[in-house]
Order: sequence, then structure tokens, then C-alpha cells
Amino acid sequence: MSTGEKMRVDWVDIAKGICIIFVVMMHSVLGVENEAGTRGWMHPVVSFAQPFRMPDFFLISGLFLGLVIDRSWQRYADRKIIHFAYFYLLWLTIQFLFKAPGIVAESGLGGAVSAYLLALVQPFGTLWFIYLLPIFFVVTRLVKSINVWIVLLIAAALETFPIHTGWLVLDEFCSRYVFFFAGYAFAPVIFNLAHWLRQRPLTALLVLAVWALVNGWLVFHPASQPFAGWIPEEAHTSGGLGGWSNVPIVSLLAGFAGALAIVSVSALLARLGTMPAAQWFVPALRWLGAHSIVVYLAFFLPMAVARTVLLRSGIVTDVGTISLLTVICGVLGPVILYGLVQWTGYGRFLFERPQWAHIDRAPTPRGKGALASAE
Repeated sequence: MSTGEKMRVDWVDIAKGICIIFVVMMHSVLGVENEAGTRGWMHPVVSFAQPFRMPDFFLISGLFLGLVIDRSWQRYADRKIIHFAYFYLLWLTIQFLFKAPGIVAESGLGGAVSAYLLALVQPFGTLWFIYLLPIFFVVTRLVKSINVWIVLLIAAALETFPIHTGWLVLDEFCSRYVFFFAGYAFAPVIFNLAHWLRQRPLTALLVLAVWALVNGWLVFHPASQPFAGWIPEEAHTSGGLGGWSNVPIVSLLAGFAGALAIVSVSALLARLGTMPAAQWFVPALRWLGAHSIVVYLAFFLPMAVARTVLLRSGIVTDVGTISLLTVICGVLGPVILYGLVQWTGYGRFLFERPQWAHIDRAPTPRGKGALASAE
């Protein structure tokens, strides 16, 4: 691997690390605030990230697809469908085991079985991202021979139109596919942009400052009528404040602008990674990004435990501080679990796909496990 390629991987992992922290933050903060019945000082941070939090995650997920999209269908399906199906079913079962007692108490055993079966078509809890990625991979493979601009225009229209059927798979596909496809289709442009900005830190900082001001205004400035009526209900449940950033078309532009801003920040951090002040922070972000799927799969339990303990103990009473501590537990919990698995050798199946779960004769090398999704 050349130095240039290593730098590229560095900034991509940093970007994924930033994104996974924002994802854990959203679930942690909104969960604490919902239980507490009030908002804390962490809510504006979640709101600020709302326009770009998932767009950037999907854009980054599509960056390396061009390297493998022309492989045989068997290998492609093994890496891009079976891989995620295994981890979805595994962690669906794990999450369900913790939630089943409450479901049984409320709806009986039959209700619990129905809820589990429903999760096979309606993604369960925080796992919808894992469920949706294979669909994106398959659709992109099927449309790769179509003109890029036609696909992009259709995907942008799907994001813009108010498509809210109640089926999470379809709704999120329409809302997110444009960002994933853009990451795949314009990967060379994005890599070149990151390289260009990394060489011009002052320019990058100026661009980021302007973006932060615009994004903040769009998030915190309420949309006027009749535009406020166009804001989907789902925007409010993910930290939105009814600002302009949730208005159709504006949300599309804000998503792309925010995703490119994270690319810029990550490129700058990759450049600063060798400086003494950043020698622990940047490698930590890069590690989190390289293990983002591990964090995404396992953060729900330490997050839920921390939220419950902190709210009920009364040791900390400030909702914002409780939210921050819950975020920290949600991020560090999976890291500790992963470390214990690697140290003891037990439970590798949690993060590494076993041999029997492959359909390709050249399985992922041992040690890559859940981390091979960006091959």
C-alpha cells in the first residue's frame, strides 16, 4: 500500500469514527431525554448533526464499492449480502433476548414471536442500517450500467418526495440511497477533494467555518409557513427542531454539504495525526472508524444500562451530563467487549463471521470479521 493510499484510508476511517460517535450520541441523548421528560444541553449538538449524520455514513459506505462491484455474483453476495445478513440476524436475536420479557409481559408469547418475525421485514431497533446496506449494494449492482446522472436524479427525487409508507425499509431507502450512490459514483472526486483540502488547511478551515454557520442557521432557524408543513414527522424524532434543514430539497443539499464537511474535517485530522497534541485523539477516531460496525452492533446494551443506572441512581441530576455519560458508555462498551473477545478468544462469532456462514470458497481472512465491509 502506498503512502497516498494509506492517507486515504486514514481519513475514511476518521470520518467513520466521527459518524459512529454521532449515531451513538443521537440514540443516547434522545433516549435519556425521553426517559427524563426534558431536554438537556446535549440536544443542540444532536440537532446540529441531524442533517449530515446518516448521509455521511452512507456516502462513506459507498466509497469503495467500485473496487468490488464487478466481482462474480457469488463473491459479491457473500461479502455484501450474507455478511450483513449474518450480523443482522445474530444481533437481532441478541437484542430481542433483552427486550422479549417486556414484550411477553405486554403481548404474551405469541406477541413476542410475531414481533421477532416482523423484524425480518421491518428492521428492529438500531439495526436498520445493517439491514439496509445489502439492499443498497444489490440495487447499485443492478443499475451500474445505467447513466450515473439518471440514477442520481431518480435517487434525489426519492429523497425529496414525501415518501412515508410506514415500512422502514422503503422509507429509509428513499431517504438515503442518493447519498450511498453518490459515494459510489463520485468516489474519485471525493478522494481528490479530501487530498486537495488536506494540502490547504487554511482554505479547508475557512470553508468549514462557513459551512458550520450555514448548517447551524438551517438547523436552529424555524422554517416559515408553508414550508414548515413539508417537514416530515420523522425529522422531529431524530433530533430535528423543525428548522430549514428538514425542508425537502434543502435537506438534500444540507446532507451533501454536511457529508463533504465531515470529509474535510477528516482529511485535516489525518494531516494533523502526527502532531503531539493529536497523537491519541486521531488514532482513537481512526480505530473507532475501522471498527464502526462493531460499535454499531453492540452499543445498544451499554447505552441502555448506563441510561437506566444514571437516571435511577440520582447521583447525577443534570440531563445533559447524564446524556454525555451515556454516550461515553455507548461508545466504550463495545470497545471493551471487542477487546475481551480478542483477548480471551471466546465470542468471536459476535464480530467475525464463522466459516459456515460463507457461500464463497475464499472467505474473509480470520481477524477481519465484521470489519471487511469496505473491502
